[in-house]
Amino acid sequence: MDRKASVAGRETAALSRVQGAIGTPAVVKAARGLSLFGEHSAGWFALGVVGAVVDKRRRRDWLVASVGVVAAHAASIAVKRVVRRPRPDDPSVEILAGTPSKLSFPSSHATSTTAAAVLYSGLTGRSLVPVLVPPMLVSRLVLGVHYPTDVLAGSALGALIGGLVRRKLARR
Repeated sequence: MDRKASVAGRETAALSRVQGAIGTPAVVKAARGLSLFGEHSAGWFALGVVGAVVDKRRRRDWLVASVGVVAAHAASIAVKRVVRRPRPDDPSVEILAGTPSKLSFPSSHATSTTAAAVLYSGLTGRSLVPVLVPPMLVSRLVLGVHYPTDVLAGSALGALIGGLVRRKLARR
């Protein structure tokens, strides 16, 4: 077995183990809710718009942050189209949610969630990353729609883009 097949096999086994260990009906329901909220970064964008409405003094910053979240999502789509890694497809992994494409790497949900957590942390003064990011990443595994490296790469991309936009906001 070549190295690539070996890695894919380990990732598939990890997905199967995650689903077996924590894939209870309640967890799957919560994961589906997170999936719906994060679809196309819409929920995170909407939260940024709410921030702009509520925090009038920093309205522009909230709007820039919201656009940053959408930009992170768009970047993940661009990377997906270059990498073209197919989503998990193995009898040991149950696919528990629909997806807008058959491409897996990186996870757009992980990208936009991490970007939102980084950007909105800067605006709220609270560290949102440990509260928001792990549940979204795990949800993508529970639903069987991403490999572990998909969510890790997506989160890294979101952190990079969120950090760059946040730095730009801090210089203002």
